[in-house]
Amino acid sequence: MSRIEMAMEKAAQLRKEGLPQQPGEGGAPEVDRQHHLSAPAPVSAPPQVSPERVLSPKHPFLVNLLDPHSPAAEEYRKLKSVLVKLTDGHPFKNAIMVTSSVPNEGKSLTALNLAVSLAQGLDHTVLLVDADLRRPSLHHYLEVEQGVGLADILKGTAEIPQAIVQTGLGKLSLIRSGSRVENPVELFTSQKMRALVDELKNRYPDRYLIFDTPPLLPFAESRALANIVDGVLLVVRERLASQDEVLEAYEAVKGPGLLGVVYNAADNVGHEERYSYYKHYQGKP
Repeated sequence: MSRIEMAMEKAAQLRKEGLPQQPGEGGAPEVDRQHHLSAPAPVSAPPQVSPERVLSPKHPFLVNLLDPHSPAAEEYRKLKSVLVKLTDGHPFKNAIMVTSSVPNEGKSLTALNLAVSLAQGLDHTVLLVDADLRRPSLHHYLEVEQGVGLADILKGTAEIPQAIVQTGLGKLSLIRSGSRVENPVELFTSQKMRALVDELKNRYPDRYLIFDTPPLLPFAESRALANIVDGVLLVVRERLASQDEVLEAYEAVKGPGLLGVVYNAADNVGHEERYSYYKHYQGKP
C-alpha cells in the first residue's frame, strides 16, 4: 500500500470514529472545505475620515454649520431646493458656477453655504472647487492650509485624488485653488479645464460640483468657465454693484445656463434689526 493510500485510509478511520484529524493528515475535513468555499469574501469597510481631517470652522457666516436654525440658513435650504429642482433631471446638470459682478458681493460664502447645505442632505455628495485663483478664500473659511489644488491639476503637476480634501462636513469634499498662477485665463481657456470638468462631472453620478469663481467684470476666466459648466448662479449684494454693473454681468452669462440670481445681504423688511439673508429668483435682475 502506498503512503498516499495509507494516509487516506487513516483519515477515513478517524472520520468514522469521530476524532479530529491531525494537521497535515488528509487535509481539512469536508465540512470545513465546504464552509471555506461558500463563505463570502470579506467586504472592506468604506474609508472613514480620520478625526484630524474633520474640519470645525468657526467663521460666523457659515450659517448652515454654526446656526442651522437661523433665517439665513433657511434661505440656503430654499436655494438648495430650487437648485435641485432645476438641475436634477436627465441629464443631471451637476456642474454649477457661483460668481458675481464685482468683488465683495459674498459669492464665496454663498458657494460654501450652498455646498454645505447640499452635502448635509441624503441624496448628493458635493465637491466644492476654489476656482478663484486670484483671490482664493475657501481654505480660509474652512480653516485648512493651502495646498495642492486646481492650479496644480491644470498645470499637470498633480492628479485629482491628490488635490481632494475630505472635510468631514456631511458629504463635502474640497479642491483648493493650489499654487499661485500668474495668468489664470490661460488655464481656464485650455482644453485641460474642459477635460477636468467633464471628468469630475462623470466620476460620480450623484455629485454636485460647485465652482467658486472670480467676479465677472474685472476678470475673463469666469466667462470662459461659464461656457463649460451646466449652470451659473449670479450673486448680487444689495447696494454694492451698480445697476449697470449687474446688467453687464447678466449679459455676460445670460441664456439657458443662468439658473438665477442670489440677492445677498438684503434688508429684512418688517424687523428692526438688519441681517444678511439670501433670496433667489430666476430671470432678469
